[in-house]
Amino acid sequence: MKDPFKLNHIDVEEASIYELQNAMEQGRLTSKELVFCYLSRIAKYDQDGPHINSIMEINPDAIFIAEALDIERQRKGSRGPLHGIPILVKDNIETSDKMRTSAGALALAQHVSAKDAFLISRLRESGAIILGKTNMTEWANGISSTMWAGYSSKGGQVAHPYGDFFVGGSSTGSAAAAAMSFAGAAIGTETSASILSPAIQMSIVGIKPTVGLISRSGIIPFSYSQDTAGPMARTVSDAAALLSALVGRDEHDPATWRNDHGIQDYTAFLDKERLQVARIGVFCEVPDYVRESGEYNKELFDQAVSELKKAGATVVENIEIPSFHGPWQWNKMNFEFKHGVENYLQRLPAHMPIHSLSELIDWNEKHADEALKYGQDMLKFREGLTEPLKNKDYILESLMDLYLAQNEGIDYAINSHQLDAIMFPAYIGADICAKAGYPSIAIPAGYGADGRPFGVTFAGKAFTEPTLIRIAYSFEQITKHRKKPVFN
Repeated sequence: MKDPFKLNHIDVEEASIYELQNAMEQGRLTSKELVFCYLSRIAKYDQDGPHINSIMEINPDAIFIAEALDIERQRKGSRGPLHGIPILVKDNIETSDKMRTSAGALALAQHVSAKDAFLISRLRESGAIILGKTNMTEWANGISSTMWAGYSSKGGQVAHPYGDFFVGGSSTGSAAAAAMSFAGAAIGTETSASILSPAIQMSIVGIKPTVGLISRSGIIPFSYSQDTAGPMARTVSDAAALLSALVGRDEHDPATWRNDHGIQDYTAFLDKERLQVARIGVFCEVPDYVRESGEYNKELFDQAVSELKKAGATVVENIEIPSFHGPWQWNKMNFEFKHGVENYLQRLPAHMPIHSLSELIDWNEKHADEALKYGQDMLKFREGLTEPLKNKDYILESLMDLYLAQNEGIDYAINSHQLDAIMFPAYIGADICAKAGYPSIAIPAGYGADGRPFGVTFAGKAFTEPTLIRIAYSFEQITKHRKKPVFN
């Protein structure tokens, strides 16, 4: 039997979206064959072998959709770069098909959405195939203070493709699936570090966009002010291609009204020479908990700084971000979680077993053996909050977060040093960028002696994704750090 992962001399495991699209245009590959390849990899490595466990469920109609898109290509031509490309999406993003949307919770295990999230509609219009849903930290890590990253009561524990390492923030299934080439790319969501952290941990590219670049409609909420979806892929070019399909103005999401969405193709910013004219500030303050966790590798970070300089970038080292260490209050997201999740649950169909946070807590208690491996202290705490959107502490903290993260944070650093971007070690800039609503890109930067992946994050002001993509792509092409996971 021929290798199912190599068709007509195409290495599906490592081929870029552009290469796959080119092969389909030339008639050397069909979308149906591509779906077969990815499903074979999922069966071999996700549900068997190393049991990565990144997939919550597959789309049973994926092959039919692929066949239809192959016919459409023959008769009408391609819709664009994602025509016939299988994409995996995190299990907190609604799809109006046979797949469930559960946020990893057993209480929502039978929830089938009545409509697509706005970003899913955009994907379908682009010709992408929704191949399946990915596992995640349950409720985007909103249920328990002791829950292990990448665990959900519905999906179990996501494993690390590179070894026995920490898997990172809640978009772990999407990150692992991208690293393992279970689809052309994947989509995660982030409130703070949920895309950037697992991208760093698993040696892939993760783009956390400006809040509002991608619609929040149809995503199970955590924080009104910080939630966003974003692409997760093996390369910057693949992430840029996926980002292009996701953006757009949504009349039901005011956050998308701030941007004119004039940029239609983010792959236009794949500039290999960009570092030659870039001015990048390097932030070097690493919190103790990051050092102690092993997520920081000083040797590899110093190497990344040297690589910027060798590429011709102007590097400003040890920049100051006055508000990096606060004072943060940390309760705004609790109020927004309470309000957002309550609203979401109240709108669920009548046959669903829960329609409020209190009912969710009660349901979990009644099914504790299966649903509460790590308890639910955070759900209980948030359920006890009252009148979340009129609480004076919430109002003041919302204003203070923006002021500290923007005026005294990212804006201050970039303006003071006239920077194009800031480079952070690992994902330590994720929280301040999330509070500001600003974009970041995580990218591989090498491996430790034990094989543990390490990466860096480039961050900038609102809607500077084009600049960040230019810088990240140039860094990627010059360094070529990423190595695929290897299994016998």
